[in-house]
Amino acid sequence: MKLSVEKVCFSYGSRQILHNISFLGSCGEVIALAGPNGCGKTTLLKCIGGLHRPESGEIMIDGKRLSMMSMRESARHIGYVPQDTGTIFAISVINAVLLGRTPYIRLRASEEDIEVAEQAIEQMGLSAIAFRMMNELSGGERQRAVIARALAQQPDILLLDEPTSSLDLRHQLETLEIVRNIAREKNLLVILSIHDLNLAGRFADRIIMIENGSLMADGMPTKVVTPDNIGKIYGVAAAVHCENGQPYVFPMSVI
Repeated sequence: MKLSVEKVCFSYGSRQILHNISFLGSCGEVIALAGPNGCGKTTLLKCIGGLHRPESGEIMIDGKRLSMMSMRESARHIGYVPQDTGTIFAISVINAVLLGRTPYIRLRASEEDIEVAEQAIEQMGLSAIAFRMMNELSGGERQRAVIARALAQQPDILLLDEPTSSLDLRHQLETLEIVRNIAREKNLLVILSIHDLNLAGRFADRIIMIENGSLMADGMPTKVVTPDNIGKIYGVAAAVHCENGQPYVFPMSVI
């Protein structure tokens, strides 16, 4: 499976958010979108997920235009997890995850649908709480349950908008480790937005840096996470130390 984002532009009214964004993505790859607040990361994810339609440019999946796919067809290719998961209802984790099977279910869930949901729950380490209510869970547990729901879609592409924002340090590491392993084992393309450059450098194969809606850098973490890029894009003076092929950022001052 190949994802092609070709010169995508998007505006909210007269305010242009994305400017000619282009990149390619392949299965088994983890791509992190990084950049300041309001730079367009979430908007780009929504365009790839089919929630926004670009005003120009194309998003292609294996050569087929996303804009030509039905909602059911696109949902079989793309799983999207927003940062804000919305109102939490009194529904069990297993039933919440089964909602991810909607693109496949006709009348009622089959044994296969239930098996896929249970597997997604196990992958996210939630088996012990599968029958608890979603509104009884911690923020981190809910976040992992929503990711499990997206995995139950059996997508080729998994989009995660700031998946670590509600997690403590341990669960940040656990969740990103799980996501990276799933990308490898299930041959998924994972694209996630993230603020923490240290986590991005540790778990992503590539980092795409965005500033004011334009792609400013794209490459391996050690090539992208540099003092020069951090200064230009974030307006922060920082030292970057590399260890075991991973960059670590030490912010020093605002420029």
